[in-house]
Amino acid sequence: MNASASFVAKSFAMVGVETTKLKRDPTEILSRAVQPALWMLVFGQVMARTRAIQTGSLPYLDFMAPGILAQSVLFTSIFYGLSAIWERDLGILQKYLVSPTPRTALVTGKALSAGVRGLIQSVIVYTLSFVLGVHLNWNPVDLIGGLLAIVLGAAFFSTFSLIIACIVKSRERFMGIGQVITMPLFFASNAIYPIAMMPHWLQVVSRINPLTYQVDLLRSTMIVGGANAFSLGLDIAVLFGATVVAILIAARLYPGLAS
Repeated sequence: MNASASFVAKSFAMVGVETTKLKRDPTEILSRAVQPALWMLVFGQVMARTRAIQTGSLPYLDFMAPGILAQSVLFTSIFYGLSAIWERDLGILQKYLVSPTPRTALVTGKALSAGVRGLIQSVIVYTLSFVLGVHLNWNPVDLIGGLLAIVLGAAFFSTFSLIIACIVKSRERFMGIGQVITMPLFFASNAIYPIAMMPHWLQVVSRINPLTYQVDLLRSTMIVGGANAFSLGLDIAVLFGATVVAILIAARLYPGLAS
């Protein structure tokens, strides 16, 4: 087996380990469904009636649905580093690190497993959107683009979470930081309002926020009539580039979590 094939095999072996955890605790899927349901059923319905946020020819629920999907993926992924701290405390991390598996394969596997959880979240949000009458785009090519946005977004934010875990090394500190950064990331994006509505300084922040590009890619692929604020190529390039950089940083820091 050549090096590339070995790397892929070891990464997907880690995906199998992580998804097994989800199979043993399927209630997590149900608990993760509550938040997007509340946003779409309460906030989305109210804002759609008030028409306080101008979204052009796109109905507000249609505009909002991709943002809520991205938010759901973010909230699921951003606390992913907590599991790494638990693995250290249980002695599992040390076993990973003494194995012949490259650190980058370990981190990539964790990132891809977060993508699997993100895809589960997409089923929940798509179902809610369909029930609420959102004009979903079922074109196969666009569906693949949407799946790519979900996997890349989940991979980046889970790896970013792992980097935080490697730095703070404490469950309490990690939870505090995770709670502090999630809402600013969400509100400093185009998830629930267009970038044009933001003050200039927030527009600058939004343009360096990877969540903005995930939402933009989802909006153009998930919704009929959804338009890109940026180019499709730029959305994918930012998400992919940010994910690769985060994986390389996390792979370098990962062994230090065990100490």
